[in-house]
Amino acid sequence: MMGTSDLDDLYAEIILDHYRNPRNTGLLADPDLQAEGFNPFCGDRVVLTLALGADGGVERVGFEGEGCSISQASASIMTELLKGKSVQEAHALNATFRALMADAELPHGHTPDELGELTALEGVKRFPVRIKCALLPWATLQDALAQPGAVRG
Repeated sequence: MMGTSDLDDLYAEIILDHYRNPRNTGLLADPDLQAEGFNPFCGDRVVLTLALGADGGVERVGFEGEGCSISQASASIMTELLKGKSVQEAHALNATFRALMADAELPHGHTPDELGELTALEGVKRFPVRIKCALLPWATLQDALAQPGAVRG
């Protein structure tokens, strides 16, 4: 059984891996949705682009950003989780992660298991000033999903 220290080390490794080797970097040339998030207090920035398939699901995703390891790892992990998700599933994933970070009850029917490597960011809750770092990509996603092109009829 892993101790708390071992788990913290594993989570730190996941965060550092996504920071050093971010997935889905680079903006899409032809995005259906695009949004930018910026935290003026620390300088973290994330630009998110999404291409939706004919079924309205997330077909491709790309991001560019700069800032701390937490914001950039959160963006990298988020982009991995978004691929193949419907817009509705992306909203649910966003709500689940936000609830996890707020120590709130998860939305009905959702579990931390669906967050995959995002659970590595749960330790950030011990440092309230850093929670905004982890949430910046998710606020950016929320802005992108609020655009009219997010719903295809």
